[in-house]
Amino acid sequence: MTRPLCIMLVAAEASGDSLGAGLARALKQQLGAENLRFVGVGGARMAEEGIASPFDIGELSILGLFEGLLAYRKVVARVAQTAELARREKPDIAVLIDSWGFTLRVAHRLREVDPNLPIVKYVAPQVWASRPGRAKVLARSVDHLLAIHAFDVPFFEREGLATTFVGNSALARNVSGADPARLRAAIGAGAEDPILLVLPGSRPSEIRRVMPPFEAAAALLHAQRPGLHIVVPAASTVAETVRAKVAAWPFPAHVIEDETLKFDAMAAATVALACSGTVTTELALAGCPMVVGYRVGEVTYQILRHLVRTRFITLFNIAADAAVAPELIQTECTGPALAAAASARLDDPVLRAAQIAAQNAALEKMGRGGPDPSIKAAEVVVELLGEKARRLT
Repeated sequence: MTRPLCIMLVAAEASGDSLGAGLARALKQQLGAENLRFVGVGGARMAEEGIASPFDIGELSILGLFEGLLAYRKVVARVAQTAELARREKPDIAVLIDSWGFTLRVAHRLREVDPNLPIVKYVAPQVWASRPGRAKVLARSVDHLLAIHAFDVPFFEREGLATTFVGNSALARNVSGADPARLRAAIGAGAEDPILLVLPGSRPSEIRRVMPPFEAAAALLHAQRPGLHIVVPAASTVAETVRAKVAAWPFPAHVIEDETLKFDAMAAATVALACSGTVTTELALAGCPMVVGYRVGEVTYQILRHLVRTRFITLFNIAADAAVAPELIQTECTGPALAAAASARLDDPVLRAAQIAAQNAALEKMGRGGPDPSIKAAEVVVELLGEKARRLT
């Protein structure tokens, strides 16, 4: 009896955890769950697919120069732990998902553990926006890249890295089952009551920096509108911290962690305050107008100002080459400024409708409604496993 294939999936953030879970499901569908064994690093969603992480990935959700320096020893230790897992479990292939700094270090250690191990990177570093030299670094470190944007491909192929465009899982997400009424019933909101969604991020550093101005904005908006319902979806990586912070707010707010209710909330919300990230695409798919906010450490910001080559940080704004959703970044990301932008949308249904239409147009440019990227990603992994088997026979 042949042993099951061992597939290693490594994700260090909430968005990567979601991608890893989708890839695991697709691989089970294509190869049969009985023929597979998964090992690796991930969060709650990958755990649901049978991938037991040796540590909590919340501690690796790091953003910013100083945060990276302070966490360096911890990151190195977790990289070593991941490499030891590979040494012990002897995977047939490894897929490293997003999280550039962590997964690059893991790739280098995996090469030491097993020089013949096929290594796949899932999600390219955004070299089109900044630091194009990363394309060459990645080409020397992995065997194949699964890109979520079509415009990623030429940057890496010119460096000799085999690259497959699989698509963005956020764009393929089916939100048709979202039920606004279910969310309203869960929080005790009437059919016409306004709802403000507050999404402060999935990294501890984002909670520290973005949540305070989001809280200040929510406080101002609630003071102006006592009937406003405030809902805070919490990513699994920071759920405990978010719950504790919201519990101390001097105004009522509902924290939700259930994935189904999260999309119900996006469909039900009148307006959202959103930390920049994958969630902005999800909100747009759900037809929710939003105001985007973001903050990093000041030194990091000053460095990024000289490195980033795009006008915007929100993907659908980049696709539209316009401020479809307002972006309030760094010193502009304050409670009063966020509240003013959200207030304009709460008060003006015409403005909300115009923003939703513009978001939809940008999503079409980005390729909304394509096939599930997890299926294409799994096909590439299966193909690479086949190539490895042929080399060994």
